[in-house]
Amino acid sequence: MTTHSTTQSSILADLMYRRWSCRGFLSEPVPRDVIDQIIDIARRTPSWCNTQPWHLHVTSGPATDKFRTSLADSWAGDPRLHTDFEFPASYEGDYLERRRASGWQLYEALGVERGDRAASAREMLRNFEFFGAPHVAIVTAPASLGVYGAVDCGLFVQSFLLAAQSYGVAAVPQAALASHSHFIREHFDLPSDRKVLLGISFGYPDMDHPANSYRTPRRAVEDVVTWTEA
Repeated sequence: MTTHSTTQSSILADLMYRRWSCRGFLSEPVPRDVIDQIIDIARRTPSWCNTQPWHLHVTSGPATDKFRTSLADSWAGDPRLHTDFEFPASYEGDYLERRRASGWQLYEALGVERGDRAASAREMLRNFEFFGAPHVAIVTAPASLGVYGAVDCGLFVQSFLLAAQSYGVAAVPQAALASHSHFIREHFDLPSDRKVLLGISFGYPDMDHPANSYRTPRRAVEDVVTWTEA
């Protein structure tokens, strides 16, 4: 049985507690070797039968700006959903409450008042502008592996986020980008057997941006586990 020192455990805890969904980035690019190291760490993610189904399309420099402009224009021209994976039809109960609370935390930080639809629309558009990030990684999953292939890719995304945090690189996973999977598929010339799962916008954080001034809460341990002992 492998044992871990307190120091090793503290490293993981530190990464988990410091990581947040960054929504304001500096324009400074992340060096290619740092991005490669982040991906190198993330590729150690476990997967069902070691299938390793994830694949990334990562942008940098002018490619990010071109993608940003084109995707934002696509969404502005047609805000309907065009997804490879079905989005939730609705949120109910606790899920709805947590979703609303998270949204209002963001709006409060940005000074967006309730009922200000114009400001809300502007903030929605920022999703498709990657919140100013210099890089975005589009994560795709194989259609043939269904939901469990997507689960494996989700594990990879978490590994990517924590690895990025360890290098001082902030990130935000964005399902919103997958709402225009048809455009992304065409833009990156994706094969028909790959599905767009989400995008990860990443770069160095702008800690003066108001969107980075708050943190969302998490449920208590006793709320997320049911013990069976007899």
